[in-house]
Amino acid sequence: MNLLELLPIALLGGVLGLDVVSFPQAMISRPLVAATAAGALIGQAASGLLVGAALELIALETLPFGASRYPEWGSAAVVGGAIFAENSTHPAGAMEMAVLCALATTWVGGWTMVKLRQRNAVWAAQHRSGLDAGARGTVISLQLRGMTADFIRGAILTAIAYALLAPVSRAALGAWTVDARISRCVVVATAASVAGGAAWKIFHSTTGARWFFFSGLVVGLFLLFVK
Repeated sequence: MNLLELLPIALLGGVLGLDVVSFPQAMISRPLVAATAAGALIGQAASGLLVGAALELIALETLPFGASRYPEWGSAAVVGGAIFAENSTHPAGAMEMAVLCALATTWVGGWTMVKLRQRNAVWAAQHRSGLDAGARGTVISLQLRGMTADFIRGAILTAIAYALLAPVSRAALGAWTVDARISRCVVVATAASVAGGAAWKIFHSTTGARWFFFSGLVVGLFLLFVK
């Protein structure tokens, strides 16, 4: 892997990592979009979309409220999408490794976001007098510094994660012995169960909502089997 191959993925991870919290918060950092974009960079957008759908189901569990620590899905989905898209034939274990690599990156990404917030607080404290005075230049400077730092954070995180985890994924696929269909079923079942649990937490106390959910699930499964 050379720098020219790594640079576009790192830049995409920086942009999508920035979208998670800082700017523009346009939902392009959602795993479904981020992994598809990463797959497109590799030349396999459909593969990115496939693993992005699985990651999106898992990401439904994340509720990014306030200053709590939560997984950073933007950069992580780029890593997972790129790793899965490398294997256009989708061999046994490819989806598992892509999802696991993405999940590992989300955990580290969440930690880096906390550290960035702490650094933002230090920068704000250093310019307390300007903030107290409502100085326009001070506010803009801090905003631009924070967004730039977040972009760099996402880009570095993506570059390091992809550079380290892509070779691990290739090595694991070489030793993978579980049937491809069973492997994919494990990912789909796990992602669906996480998404179901996340949805249940949100609507279980709403009158009648559970029946709409189960009705929609039954209709969706029926249409799936009909096709």
